Amino acid sequence: MNSAAVQPLIALVGPTASGKTGLSLNLAEALDGEIINADSMQFYRGMDIGTAKVTPAERGETPHHLFDTLEVTEEASVAEYQNTAREVIQDIRARGKTPIMVGGSGLYIRAVTDVIEFPPTDPELREQIQQELEADGAAELRQELREADPESAAVIKDDRRLVRALEVIRLTGRSFTSYMPVRRYEPSIEPVVQLGIRMDRTLLHQRIEERVHQMSETGLLEEVRQLAAAGLREGRTAAQAIGYQQFLRVVDGALSVDQAVEETIIATRKFARRQETWFRADPRIHWLDAPADNLTEQAMEVIRAATG
Repeated sequence: MNSAAVQPLIALVGPTASGKTGLSLNLAEALDGEIINADSMQFYRGMDIGTAKVTPAERGETPHHLFDTLEVTEEASVAEYQNTAREVIQDIRARGKTPIMVGGSGLYIRAVTDVIEFPPTDPELREQIQQELEADGAAELRQELREADPESAAVIKDDRRLVRALEVIRLTGRSFTSYMPVRRYEPSIEPVVQLGIRMDRTLLHQRIEERVHQMSETGLLEEVRQLAAAGLREGRTAAQAIGYQQFLRVVDGALSVDQAVEETIIATRKFARRQETWFRADPRIHWLDAPADNLTEQAMEVIRAATG
């Protein structure tokens, strides 16, 4: 890579258990790169085993950013992540290194790479709308949304998003739809090269099953016990993490370990399908078929071709 030019942002995406971590480390070595976390559950300190977080030993000499930035009681914010991750990218580039963003949280990746404006929030206003919903039902609120933003009204079905859409409309005077992102890279972040790992569905399911069993065998239950004592149940984001919510039920005596493992496998497979659907919709992603002995070489060929 030409160090005089702006180093491309490499965004490495794909479903859980597809091999993103291994490829990211190889690319970091090849590109003199530094890795930026884009997995919303790997922000949390102590959530290591259940998120398959890269270990200090695996990181080796490669700098890693935006891991372990939150306590489990804190709520992750995509808007805050957008600002912080962009600052990290600028810092990495300023030192002549290549930023490599890795993760399966599609919205967090697009928040960094794309032109996206996040609408403001007002907890008091949201609570007021929530009270209106509980007192009078959804009919009047849905009519308000239809009049103010018919496009959002046509697709919003659940009450949580209904409340959020009306919060934005009342707070800003703009439609919720006006904040919807388009697939256009943020100029200050370009150049961007997105690489996606795809894998045969049967093999991916097998890898997910093996990973969940390994998590259980290497101490996931004890990790969940420790995090429960640190307030995991009070965390609006962290407590919903796949694996953690199932093993919290083991702590409570509602599930056996074997049942929690099986439920985690099923939930993770469903999550992987949602990830695949999200990423397949983006035509800018260059897809790499895994596993392959030359996966790193394939990725480097794409990067070279995309950046000249």
